[in-house]
Amino acid sequence: MSTTLQTTETPAAGTPAAGARYTLTAQALHWVTGGLMFVVLPLAWVMVSMARDNPSRGLMFTLHKSVGLTILALVAARLVWRRMNPAPALRHTARWEAAAAKASHWLLYAVMVGMPVSGYLLSAGSGRPVSYFGLFTIPGLPKNETADGIATWLHVATGQWAVYALILLHLGATAWHIVVRRDGLLGRMLPAQSQDA
Repeated sequence: MSTTLQTTETPAAGTPAAGARYTLTAQALHWVTGGLMFVVLPLAWVMVSMARDNPSRGLMFTLHKSVGLTILALVAARLVWRRMNPAPALRHTARWEAAAAKASHWLLYAVMVGMPVSGYLLSAGSGRPVSYFGLFTIPGLPKNETADGIATWLHVATGQWAVYALILLHLGATAWHIVVRRDGLLGRMLPAQSQDA
């Protein structure tokens, strides 16, 4: 397997060695979405462990669903923004690393769309509307056992494990670039610092 490095011109002053920074909008969408991922997962763990007669259980489900739908909206915004503002090219990165980064990012997008959609289908498939933070409701759907089975498989049986694996992969790759490579990759997703100017 080739380990040819993708090299271009010398990085401009104020840009990370690994390549140009993402736009501030892309950075904000990335960090807000990432933060909400660390909210929606603990909410899921708490709500499924609560007794069915716990008066707070309904609130936990509403919060989990609402945060999930927020993630879906943010990912849609990210995809639109990325279409208009392509990701900056990586520099000084082996081809296999660039390919792996691209594949893992698109897999993350897939689960960040698939999990909220399957969660909505799982919840709304019983005909009940889904409340969004108590502000408004999204209509339920007619009962469909086939769709319910697919949604359950996607959301519970496989989706959650894919989320855990991809988050760990993303964090591990980031740590690799910070600790081992020390190539400034994280700086691509951070605003320019004053000393960079």
